[in-house]
Amino acid sequence: MKTIELLSPARNLECGLAAVDHGADAVYIGAAKYGARASAGNSVEDIATLCRYAHQFKVKVYVTVNTILYDSELQDTQDLIWDLYRAGADALIVQDLALLKLDLPPIPLHASTQMDNRTLEKAVALRELGYRQIVLARELSLEQIKEIHQAVPDIPLEAFVHGALCVSYSGRCYASEYCFGRSANRGECAQFCRLPFSLEDNNGETIVADKYLLSLRDMNRSKHLEEMMDAGVRSFKIEGRLKNVSYVKNITAYYRQHIDAILRRRKEYQRSSMGVEEFFFTPDPARSFARGFTNYFLHDRTDDLASPDTPKSRGQVVGHVKEVRHGCIIVAGTTSFSNGDGLCFLDAQGQLQGFRVNRVEGNYLYPAEMPDVKKGDTLWRNYDQQWEKIMARKTAVRKIPLSITLTETEDGFELKAQAQDGKICSMRFEAEHQMARTDQTAGIKEVIGKLGATIYCADEVEICFTQPWFIPRSLLADWRRSLVEKLSDDNGMAREEARRPQQRISPGSTADFDFNISNRLSLEFVSGGCEAKKVNALEVSGRLAEEQPLMTCRFCLRYQMGWCPRQHRVKSPYEEPYFLCSKDGRRFRLEFDCKKCEMKVLHA
Repeated sequence: MKTIELLSPARNLECGLAAVDHGADAVYIGAAKYGARASAGNSVEDIATLCRYAHQFKVKVYVTVNTILYDSELQDTQDLIWDLYRAGADALIVQDLALLKLDLPPIPLHASTQMDNRTLEKAVALRELGYRQIVLARELSLEQIKEIHQAVPDIPLEAFVHGALCVSYSGRCYASEYCFGRSANRGECAQFCRLPFSLEDNNGETIVADKYLLSLRDMNRSKHLEEMMDAGVRSFKIEGRLKNVSYVKNITAYYRQHIDAILRRRKEYQRSSMGVEEFFFTPDPARSFARGFTNYFLHDRTDDLASPDTPKSRGQVVGHVKEVRHGCIIVAGTTSFSNGDGLCFLDAQGQLQGFRVNRVEGNYLYPAEMPDVKKGDTLWRNYDQQWEKIMARKTAVRKIPLSITLTETEDGFELKAQAQDGKICSMRFEAEHQMARTDQTAGIKEVIGKLGATIYCADEVEICFTQPWFIPRSLLADWRRSLVEKLSDDNGMAREEARRPQQRISPGSTADFDFNISNRLSLEFVSGGCEAKKVNALEVSGRLAEEQPLMTCRFCLRYQMGWCPRQHRVKSPYEEPYFLCSKDGRRFRLEFDCKKCEMKVLHA
């Protein structure tokens, strides 16, 4: 059987618990330090609480320790990892090679997407180094994923399926550090790619003015999960360690439903955790933060990647402006609105503008302040008051189904429960066999199956008696409680443990590992002590190597403009090189590598 994992993000403990309840098979969460989202750190105590709750359902907890590290931080990182291991963490998502030379507990390491995992050669090298799961680059196509899976069939491949997209290959973006002193490889990205730019040619002629030219739509691969499974993906990852609990609930439930529909048809695949979920709402990704959706290179290059008008969430289309009156907007469409809804539209300059609805009367909207909307404008709703009220309530419950059997023994009765994973828990109770005047089967089943506020539900209750025995309801309830307590005590999850080979990277495989070296241990690991390699991370050296790009992107503005010499075969009317010009006067030269089908952003 091939095990499938739905991996959900957790900004904090609340989000982590919600992810478990809404169907995650694994949760990833940041430690207090050294995670690639510095503002989403969590205490060891909170991570321990999440582990205890998650492990009841065989849900794993992965902790991100995926920044590059400085020499002064190595001992602190080692101590932190031991604390996380003792707290119950199941694996670490990491970037820095120095961790392979630290004295760590036997906790599996997963190769973060920050390691730029996009070739089969890199995947093979990571397997040799002992990494137990590989987080693939977002830019890979199905065919590329399949090739990597065939090269390392024994290593689970993890791929993003939903959420925000970085325009640069992860781990290869230095724009934030270069421009603002905030390192993306240290968890402090200033989101350079979400800023407005003008595009100019070599003669200074403006091609595009003041657009968000590097801002991408959000990923949504919900229609392609089965293809991804067949290509070799085993862990489906939702982006969002900065997102709120409403997002985590909605998107986790949405993908849980889609994956379960596949698992019901494809019996060669199975879920990696236990439990069944009941949702008290209808999941809908368009009602959470979204810039519009793309499947992002899964079927190679497409035209639906960019979101140049705004880097913000538009939400759902809710209608068009039918008429504008004094203090009132009349909307054409069937959408229901609520007081407090947030709506937005594109103004005459193509900029996204928003307004809050103060009062609603059918399709008559009375804004708090009248926006400059025109007849025919499309309206989106990026804050849904009614939806947020729903999501603030209890929206799901997760239970582990049990098959329960009550049988008679020589001196009493035996109560036995079998869980989804086949594990059996049984208890024997001494009791007198008393003949019942009437059949007690229905009443016995009712009492035994009443699992109430526990994490279990009775999927099936079977009574195996040779005679219609009478058992007091209070006694049956005591037996049931004892069995559930024993079942819960035995429901700990055995953690996978790993020892990593303490070796340096084999000759010939260093090309993908010799960047972002920020400490002596990672330098030793790559170079084997040779002086040819240097600590070269921009965060340490303070300078870029000659012609080192600020960004390396598969997204291409020349293709976006319709001037790709390979695909469109249309010559641009503008003279290259092109430059991105920011509002503070900085210029960034664009370089196009058609052989690799990449765009590079360089400092001018």
